[in-house]
Amino acid sequence: MASVRATQKQSTRRKVLEAARDLFHEIGYDETTIRAIAERAGVSVGSVFTTFASKSDVLSQVMDDRVESLFAELDRVARHLRGSVIDRVSSVFAIHYDFECRRVKLFLAHVAASFSPTLEASTIPYGRNSRFKGMLLDMIAEAVERGEVRADADLDLVLDTLMAAYAWNYRLAAQRRADAAAMTAIMERQVALIFDGLRP
Repeated sequence: MASVRATQKQSTRRKVLEAARDLFHEIGYDETTIRAIAERAGVSVGSVFTTFASKSDVLSQVMDDRVESLFAELDRVARHLRGSVIDRVSSVFAIHYDFECRRVKLFLAHVAASFSPTLEASTIPYGRNSRFKGMLLDMIAEAVERGEVRADADLDLVLDTLMAAYAWNYRLAAQRRADAAAMTAIMERQVALIFDGLRP
């Protein structure tokens, strides 16, 4: 009996996350209601609240589930990256832009919710992805070892600056409907500028 309940709960969770992902992308986070998510998923509003604490919790879980697909792409490509730290970091961000622009309204919703003054404890905000940040930190640390980046560079500050530039570029998607290629081109210039200031 317990396994049947667990299976049903897992099925409800999957349906809710799929419905929410599509609605957040189609009409945006603010316009999406728990009732709309429940209707799209074919479950009751109570079932949504039994599985998730809030709409922001649903968004966090949607983004968390998607990240595995992103890391499958990053892991496949990262070990083959060559060239300078600028080339390698720019390539990683290009992969990220390409991935997120497939559902850009969803990612914009994630960024917006991350900066909400009513951010709930269950929400995993933009910038907390330790795996992605770790990948970038490793690249920057390797660049220090190779002498591309000065030894006294504050690596956490460099990382924060890169992440801020990456997120800031999504204003172009929101305001001008820029695509991944346009944002990647700007990010490449920003990465070059940041690392130019870090030369030994």
